[in-house]
Amino acid sequence: MNPALDPSAYRDTFARDHLPPPSLWPVLEIPEALGRFPRRVNAAVEILDDATMRHGARPCLRTRNTTWTYAKLLTEANRIAAVLTRDYGLAPGNRVLLRGANTPMLAACWFGVLKAGGIAVTTMPLLRARELTEIANRAAVQFALCDERLAEELELSRSQSPSLRRIGYFHSRAPDGLEAVMARRADAFENFVPSHDDVALIAFTSGTTGKPKATMHFHRDLLAICDCLPEHVLHSRPTDIFVGAAPLGFTYGLGSLLLFPIRRGASTLLLDRCTAEILVDCLRDLPITTLMIGPTLYRTVLPLLRPEDIAALRTCCSSGEHLPASVVEAWREKTGLEIRNLLGSTEMLHAFVAAPARNAKPGSLGEALPGYRVEIVDEAMRPVAPGVVGRLAVRGPTGCRYLDDLEQQRTYVVDGWNLTGDAFLRDEQGVLWYHARADDIIVSSGYNISGAEIEGVLLEHPGIAACAVVGVPDAARGMIVKAFVVPVDLARAGPDLAQALQEHVKGVLAPYKYPRAIEFLARLPLTSTGKVQRAALRSPRNRADESG
Repeated sequence: MNPALDPSAYRDTFARDHLPPPSLWPVLEIPEALGRFPRRVNAAVEILDDATMRHGARPCLRTRNTTWTYAKLLTEANRIAAVLTRDYGLAPGNRVLLRGANTPMLAACWFGVLKAGGIAVTTMPLLRARELTEIANRAAVQFALCDERLAEELELSRSQSPSLRRIGYFHSRAPDGLEAVMARRADAFENFVPSHDDVALIAFTSGTTGKPKATMHFHRDLLAICDCLPEHVLHSRPTDIFVGAAPLGFTYGLGSLLLFPIRRGASTLLLDRCTAEILVDCLRDLPITTLMIGPTLYRTVLPLLRPEDIAALRTCCSSGEHLPASVVEAWREKTGLEIRNLLGSTEMLHAFVAAPARNAKPGSLGEALPGYRVEIVDEAMRPVAPGVVGRLAVRGPTGCRYLDDLEQQRTYVVDGWNLTGDAFLRDEQGVLWYHARADDIIVSSGYNISGAEIEGVLLEHPGIAACAVVGVPDAARGMIVKAFVVPVDLARAGPDLAQALQEHVKGVLAPYKYPRAIEFLARLPLTSTGKVQRAALRSPRNRADESG
């Protein structure tokens, strides 16, 4: 059984009020090491302020043009916290939407929100107005801090987000821009001290339906992940330089590129864009030691690398999508380095399974990280024998708590275990092997994409009578989004209509969600009960190479 929650320190009780009842929580198995933290603790202070005391003058956040020291990041975070509380009127427990590419200012905003007692709701920079509106309303967001270069979509959503009271724009030269207001505030700030089990962040998943699922994580959860993966997988030290591609709006990016390096006194190169060419240039310019990317980038980076580019590289991790054995072997052959395959989820906050540092079986996931336990279970939650495919069930110091979504909570958490939606098997040696997603999610270049959401947008086009969206295998991206479309007028089916549909989706949803392949049909294949036969659409004959 989980212990009762300590009283909340927040004045705004929204997050605590919308937690699932404790009876629906997963069993939390919290290592003794976490007991050293007080029951009133601010994770941002514990991570950033503590690291600054030891490493204040050292590099913390880098870009290709600038470097922030630990002291600089702390000063900016303190000023942002002061602006939120004294200029904007943030009360402890209020939600703050963060919008921007991976930059030092976005990182400072994240720390500033927590230091002020706010709850961070970090979004991906590619999201459109409709998606931002859904997030703002689900989390009842009161404030937003946004890169001025991404203002347009947030402004479009503003009138549809009744709880949103104020937006502060950074990277702005305006008299009321965030930097201008920050300049009037002192370097120091009296940090708010929440309960260790007050909510620190609300992270949205892509999910398998159009409705986003919001997961809530406590201050102690952030400390738990900082004392797990960095300790047992990364073995980080202050001289390390991290780089990666995941947005800070992904919990994988938040942990791997911000919290973990800072916790260990290292530095991170933040990239607002991360292509293979940019990444290789960075490897040539800096002695990067730690690479946190996904299989797609490992594939595309490999032919561009020279031996001298990776002279300092020591740790390579992959997450976000299945890592094929061929990528592991090709990387090892060319670089002499192993790729540490990681498995995590937004619901669990970060990784809970990792491949071993040496002699990993290519294509395998490895074993549970210390502090976590995994089982492969059948539909009745009974462990299955080695070699038998079943559902992956996880327990540990973190776990799933959906915001105001009892139906999803009951699906993800069963008998105290987190069911990730992945199908796995465990071999005779105890090594975990990925089999498939247990749901219909499309994982393309590390992004989780909902086919149902895209279907809804496609059906808004007047030329569409019916459609179904699935993921199909793709050599470069792992999977791509493919739409099977029944047009109102079959005679109009062709490249022009396909392009119009793709542009329509790009105009409404984040660009990475658009269907790269479209196939026109006279009718969709249906079951006897009238449901779309998605398995038939995913069959090998439909693995089209056409793209838009």
